Amino acid sequence: MGAAALAAALGACASHAPAPSTRYALGATRAEYRDYTRPGQSICDAEPRWLSEELGGVNTLLSRFLEATAERPDGAEAQEAERTALLEEASRTLAPVVEVHGKNLKALQSCSFKGSGLFPAIAQKGNELVPQAQQRLADAPKLLAAAALQRVRERWVLEAPQREATARQTWCPPKPVVGTTDLFFARRSLDGRTEWLFCDGHIVEQLPGGEPALHAPEGLSRRAQRKVQPAKYLQAARNFPETEMDVPPTSVPKTAPSAPAASGASTP
Repeated sequence: MGAAALAAALGACASHAPAPSTRYALGATRAEYRDYTRPGQSICDAEPRWLSEELGGVNTLLSRFLEATAERPDGAEAQEAERTALLEEASRTLAPVVEVHGKNLKALQSCSFKGSGLFPAIAQKGNELVPQAQQRLADAPKLLAAAALQRVRERWVLEAPQREATARQTWCPPKPVVGTTDLFFARRSLDGRTEWLFCDGHIVEQLPGGEPALHAPEGLSRRAQRKVQPAKYLQAARNFPETEMDVPPTSVPKTAPSAPAASGASTP
């Protein structure tokens, strides 16, 4: 065989070389895929049985991703952490997989075997999953920001007793006198309820849309009750600076921890 003929033969072989595969992992799910739309490649040249398994595997990965990252209002803390970690990792790595899968499914329609075996079901399912996965990834920044803020607020709630105790130790005398209206701490809860706490145990509470009301501590003697002037407590609550009130966080500090990574991709 002459040099020209050999070069032509090698070129023909190279043009039909199989598309390189990429192994991708997301959480506990693995899939292998190829971009059959690259120059010199044709999905119709692939071995149908292997192609069916490959496209079906990506469908399974996308289906599990969508199920695992769906919002669950009543989800347990551990489940929410797993959901956030998976969504965070997917937001960095999954988009190319979804894009290639969508192009492959479109190219599949030009193949003679598109209507045989499992291909019709695979194509139908894939064409449902691809736009859903794209939308989930588009929503990921908003969903992750909401999850991060939720973690910050949960920590704020857990640390509330310590903040209250510190304020009491700082501003209250060792033996508070009933009726002195020494206000040491005010907070607004996540549900909108506001409380003003006094050193003698009295609390002024205001529910959303309601008026402030004074609540006396349990076990207050009648003699001590006569020293209480409700109007003074209510006035002290009204005068407390809004800027000094303990309120729920509305943003995530830059030092807020992020969910751990859970997956990756590799090309052999």
